[in-house]
Amino acid sequence: MHRKPLLDLLYNYEAFDDIETEYHGRIIRFVSEHPDCFERTLAVGHVTGSAWIVDPARQQTVLLHHLKLDRWFQPGGHCDGDSDVQRVAFREANEETNLVVKPIDRNIFDLDIHRIPGNSREAAHLHYDVRFLLEADPSQPLMPNSESKALAWVPLEKVVLYNPDASLMRMVAKSLLISRE
Repeated sequence: MHRKPLLDLLYNYEAFDDIETEYHGRIIRFVSEHPDCFERTLAVGHVTGSAWIVDPARQQTVLLHHLKLDRWFQPGGHCDGDSDVQRVAFREANEETNLVVKPIDRNIFDLDIHRIPGNSREAAHLHYDVRFLLEADPSQPLMPNSESKALAWVPLEKVVLYNPDASLMRMVAKSLLISRE
């Protein structure tokens, strides 16, 4: 697996705040130290790809109600060996929403590290999540897959009502900055 393209994207990325600055350094170290960082079988954690999908007016985003975690999140998932993390984000966006999406930017939009609780199949581990900004037409039908309870277009100012997690609030703040440009 080729880590250089992801490392290049990471080295060119500017973090938004102190928390993301910490994640930035930790993700670079993790990817640099683990040749198998894209494999779900790496028990300590692995790189994942997520999609922050906004409408063309940059006023709303797509959230899914995750079946196993019982919380609202952006679409995303495991790389399963694919070192092209943006392709992973596209794949997950399509699989989890059925939306036709397009990139707003080829660069990283956000970084996060979060703990996934253990279950009967795997121990607790970390997701080193690399997120990309995508756009979709909200008139397209949302079709949840078996991994989610529901999908919704959510106005950016109401995301906090679905999930007040700091990482989602950071992406909302970045989206609002973009919508004002």
